Amino acid sequence: MANATETKKVLDDSDITDLFEHRVSLELTPENARFTKSGGGLISLEVTQPSGKVEFFERVVPGRAFPISSPDTFIAIREPDTQLGGRGAEIGMIETLDIFPEEMSRMIRDELEHRYFTPAIKKIHGFREKFGYCYWDVTTTAGRVEFIMNNPTNNIRTLEDGRVFMYDIDGNCFTIDDPRKLDKHSYKKVEIYL
Repeated sequence: MANATETKKVLDDSDITDLFEHRVSLELTPENARFTKSGGGLISLEVTQPSGKVEFFERVVPGRAFPISSPDTFIAIREPDTQLGGRGAEIGMIETLDIFPEEMSRMIRDELEHRYFTPAIKKIHGFREKFGYCYWDVTTTAGRVEFIMNNPTNNIRTLEDGRVFMYDIDGNCFTIDDPRKLDKHSYKKVEIYL
């Protein structure tokens, strides 16, 4: 508790400005943003602010706002996360990748595919339940995989377009593009959850 002789620090105008100073997310378009590959194979960004100031970011990280339902729209472009600074600030948002030149949009799509790696299940070899966990043995577009899932009712989602998303206990996501196209044996193993 402060005594009468202690003085309280009063914020001056510069302190207040610092409190509210933060990056404003921009709408990124081909007119104000240019993406390139850095020397290390990462994505760099040169962006022109509305004031005309040009900023260069050696590394940026794209992220999908709607990774399942609309993967090529509303792509957030952020600074990378750091141990000291925490979550990287959002630089801007791309409404749709289709407005950018092919080379730039492909570069961002490739990074997103790497970041949101979701192998498609092509065949289900085995499925068993034990102590409340489901053990899957599947062949995917990335090879044969075994994974464990708890509570399949919550971790298997079917979208309106028929695609199925399955999440394992580690948060990895597997898809089935069209369950009806699986072989009969595979379909029977997943049918009860659809």
